[in-house]
Amino acid sequence: MESDALFSLGEPAGAPPAPAGSVGVDSFTAVGEDSPLPVRMRPRSIDELVGQDHLLAPGAPLRQLVSASAPMSVILWGPPGSGKTTIAHLVARATDRRFVAMSALTAGVKDVRAVIETARRQRRSGGPQTVLFIDEVHRFSKTQQDSLLAAVEDRTVTLLAATTENPYFSVISPLLSRCVLLTLQPLDDAAVRDLLRRAVTDERGLGGALKLETEAEDHLVRLAAGDVRKALTALEAAAASATALGAERIDLATAEQAVDVAAVRYDRAGDAHYDVTSAFIKSMRGSDVDAALHWLARMLVAGEDARFIARRLVIFASEDVGMADPTALSVATAAAHAVEFVGLPEAQLNLAQAVIHLATAPKSNSATAAIGAAITDVRAGRGGPVPRGLRDAHYSGAKGLGHGTGYRTPHKDQRGVVTQQYAPDDLVGTDYYRPSQHGAERAVATRLPLLRRIVRGLPAPVTPAETPVTVTGGPAGDGRRPADTVGAGAAREGGSDAAEEEQQQ
Repeated sequence: MESDALFSLGEPAGAPPAPAGSVGVDSFTAVGEDSPLPVRMRPRSIDELVGQDHLLAPGAPLRQLVSASAPMSVILWGPPGSGKTTIAHLVARATDRRFVAMSALTAGVKDVRAVIETARRQRRSGGPQTVLFIDEVHRFSKTQQDSLLAAVEDRTVTLLAATTENPYFSVISPLLSRCVLLTLQPLDDAAVRDLLRRAVTDERGLGGALKLETEAEDHLVRLAAGDVRKALTALEAAAASATALGAERIDLATAEQAVDVAAVRYDRAGDAHYDVTSAFIKSMRGSDVDAALHWLARMLVAGEDARFIARRLVIFASEDVGMADPTALSVATAAAHAVEFVGLPEAQLNLAQAVIHLATAPKSNSATAAIGAAITDVRAGRGGPVPRGLRDAHYSGAKGLGHGTGYRTPHKDQRGVVTQQYAPDDLVGTDYYRPSQHGAERAVATRLPLLRRIVRGLPAPVTPAETPVTVTGGPAGDGRRPADTVGAGAAREGGSDAAEEEQQQ
């Protein structure tokens, strides 16, 4: 007997009724007048589905799934409110297949096996095909997912699974390989706006009883952040407030009061977007962590795409922190990954941590300046042929052309650095990278002059008042100069670490 975690649709004629106490999962029960607005407004056909155009082309897997033209198992991956449960409803009602819905929050291996055994018996007796819908499949343990493998493999059941988490991490590989993965995208503002307007006028929704003012509509669209369920829930709350007040329209104040969120003045495609983003970046650059967190919160509450924020952090980590704190890029990249892997609202914690790290880190734009100067030279035509010693010498005939001749590998030198020309002829001696004295880059600034001197074969600077320090070179015949002479002043200029490194050389 199936547990109350299951719900069936499309039973064949004469089939026994569903067990007493069976309940719908995620509103799979019959839609009534008191059903939530998002439930009442669910598309009745695949042609009413909005926002997933990349999956709705003729012959696309999603259309085949709904029409049952191909018995394929599918995993639907997408953020909340993108239409996963709606697609399950369409599949349930589109054909005469037996449809069983299950929530991974409440079902176990016993429930899965019961569905599979029933499906196997019906298949042997010539009954209808069974579609098994599992919501939140990422919450199933490995053992629970393993229990599906054989039935999916031999098509005892057609699996339709939904998840908000990356299935490459949350679904076992054997199950993933047996299914077609369909990725649903968050609805854009235009799609959310279209559905709000439809809900205002449609008889299943507000039936035209109230008007939705433009400012209130904009607020609900921003608040939704691509989640149409969230938008329709907020609309229903605002409509209830307006009705209670005896109003004929939903204005901005009513919408704000109904959802208890102030309307942030922020247009993701207008001046406010660029102004807030600019303030966010400049606050981090100026090391004002508190202001940076405010602008982050402003963007998050306004419904800014978290991926956009993450991209800005990754750019900032190299553009404004750079070598002053080389870990900044790792932190920003990890936050960007967390946005994809975890999603909002939890990912706001990862973004906040990255903002705090970047705002409080020492700053350096040396990487930005270095690549900018190098690109300027390239665009100005400076450069020239690759030195012969650096050219690829791995193919037949390369040595006959002199490719690789004279190249010296640094690994064979005890210092790990050799005198050798790496730059084109007309750029020899050009300095692009100029390290700052901030944070971890101070050590780089100390080491870099020594590296350049060795690579370029330059003598160490010596002043008359200084006593030279002689550092013995390598074995005779190794191509190195017999000795390097380094002035004490040069060591002082680079710091104590520089003098110590020179002595080691």
